[in-house]
Amino acid sequence: MIEHKDGKTILTTPISAEDIRDIHIGDIVYLTGSLTTCRDVAHRRVVEEGKSIPVDVRNNAILHAGPIIRPLGDDKFEMVSVGPTTSMRMEKFEYDFVKATGVRVIIGKGGMRENTQRACKELGAIHCVFPAGNAVVAAVSVEEIVQAQWQDLGMPETLWNCRVKEFGPLIVSIDSEGRNYFEEKKVEYNRKKDEQVELISRQVGFIK
Repeated sequence: MIEHKDGKTILTTPISAEDIRDIHIGDIVYLTGSLTTCRDVAHRRVVEEGKSIPVDVRNNAILHAGPIIRPLGDDKFEMVSVGPTTSMRMEKFEYDFVKATGVRVIIGKGGMRENTQRACKELGAIHCVFPAGNAVVAAVSVEEIVQAQWQDLGMPETLWNCRVKEFGPLIVSIDSEGRNYFEEKKVEYNRKKDEQVELISRQVGFIK
């Protein structure tokens, strides 16, 4: 579901392909509902080992992150800090991961490339960036850790399935049309850089 409230665009799980159709690169959104942390080893288990992911992320969201968790006993946990991991580490897995799991929203740090662009365009997903350096702020949006799966992988790699409220801000870096904010901006910035290098070169051309 998608709603607009108090100037915010809020995606609430479960999220459909229709919900994200009009969301484009550069847009800012927030997430409410189910969010599961999922990093390298979990991706590898799903993609390379063919294991079924034990948390239902279909039409939900994953976060590339290795959080700090406080155990409370009786299988209860508290989120202390949850900063995003560099998404590019998951790039080689992401198309197959999205295809296998049906995840709709991928959140991390930094951009991703062709493999994720293909997943977003063909399978109806988006990739978003959570601003780095705000791990404690992110934890405040976690209302509850609902379950913890694959704990044998250790705290950073465990699938921490959380209920979140207005988690964000999230900057859309790849939309469901396959447009890539980071890659498009690189072209723009390089063009501007080349123009300025040429200008500076003319101005200092007298220097031998």
